[in-house]
Amino acid sequence: MAVKDLLRVDQNFAESPAGRLFFDSHTVTFTDLSNVRLLRCGVDTVRQLYQGLIRPEIMALFEKLGTMVDFAGQRWHTGRVGRDSGYQYKLQNADLGFVLLVKNFNAKLDAIGPHLKIEVSPHAVDALSPQRLQERLDYYAQELMTNVEVNQCAVHLALDLQGWKPPVDLVARMHCRARTHRDISGINQIEWATKSSVYGRGETSMFGSAGGIQLCIYNKTEQAKATDKLDYWEGVWRRRDSFDEGDPDNYNPAQDVWRVELRYHHSIIQQFASGSMDLQSGAVIDTSSFAAFAGHLDGLWRYGLTQFRLQARPGRYEPIWTLLRQDVRVDIAADSLLEETDYKRHYKTARGFSGKNVELFLGNFVSLLARERVGAKKAFDRLQTWECWPVIRDHYAAKDMTEYDIYKHIKDLLEERHIRWGRAV
Repeated sequence: MAVKDLLRVDQNFAESPAGRLFFDSHTVTFTDLSNVRLLRCGVDTVRQLYQGLIRPEIMALFEKLGTMVDFAGQRWHTGRVGRDSGYQYKLQNADLGFVLLVKNFNAKLDAIGPHLKIEVSPHAVDALSPQRLQERLDYYAQELMTNVEVNQCAVHLALDLQGWKPPVDLVARMHCRARTHRDISGINQIEWATKSSVYGRGETSMFGSAGGIQLCIYNKTEQAKATDKLDYWEGVWRRRDSFDEGDPDNYNPAQDVWRVELRYHHSIIQQFASGSMDLQSGAVIDTSSFAAFAGHLDGLWRYGLTQFRLQARPGRYEPIWTLLRQDVRVDIAADSLLEETDYKRHYKTARGFSGKNVELFLGNFVSLLARERVGAKKAFDRLQTWECWPVIRDHYAAKDMTEYDIYKHIKDLLEERHIRWGRAV
């Protein structure tokens, strides 16, 4: 069932696309959002991928980790990163706002491969236009590799607002295709594949997975205080401050700022590239670089708020969700291509693919796990990070099995093998 917006009216109760009153004819009630202040929507993170062949002299930078080195005319700190990142080493300069992840775990050092991911922090994104930022990224890539090719980009889009906070029944009223909800409160964390839970003060809620589209709603004031960055963010809010032309100075330092953030994985951006097209030329859009993709960020924002739908009641958007979807524009120095593009995702599904292959793989996978005495939780976590996980997930979804059902299936198979075969496996 398609979800529709409530009637939007102005203070004179006349229908208006800029009105802050929302009328629900079903309950005969008005919702007044005139006190909501949309401070800023910007790019919180850029992750740019590159293919290439690592220059031989680069690996010498990592001979002694945890030290300062010279690279591309600047000083960097070297380190090792966890295997889950997909890379082995990093060059970091937090003052500049760049982290270079180097040497892909799954590609040979002496071969062309996806050996570089550059992560850009908010203050670097904010300081440079998309074109200048892309030039900086490309420069670092050229200094680090030969045979350089831009691979793909990923972004996090973040809206900061005041005068609103998540309702206590946020989880119950948030509808999405995502199968995971996580609620983090202080040092406590819950993550269930098929259930949602509000725990503690509920200051952070996350929907979706890091390998797809993820929605995060959290208290940005508290997070900025915890990371000692409140001064920086207050400067941003005072400078950009508002989408409301009649109230340009509306950041209130005495009131908490809440953030609504959409995090897109590289694979999702690639799906947009394959499925979206320019309405005039019919050409597919270019998402390979941040500079090329910058004009499509408004479209990305709107799309995310239709994938995650906060509903007032079945079939109707919560008024705040209508406001965020219709009024917000991403603050970036690039012309918006929202009205010139038909945004769609094109992605492969398990339909037409032999489900027998999936089930044969899973059976062999479990046998190996049993032999190595690997537990179900660790096995399931590792399976979800594999590139073929979407095919496995979609195959079982077609059989009305959730991610939690797959986990239970793996757990049951492991138990069966342990009991039937014992330590012989």
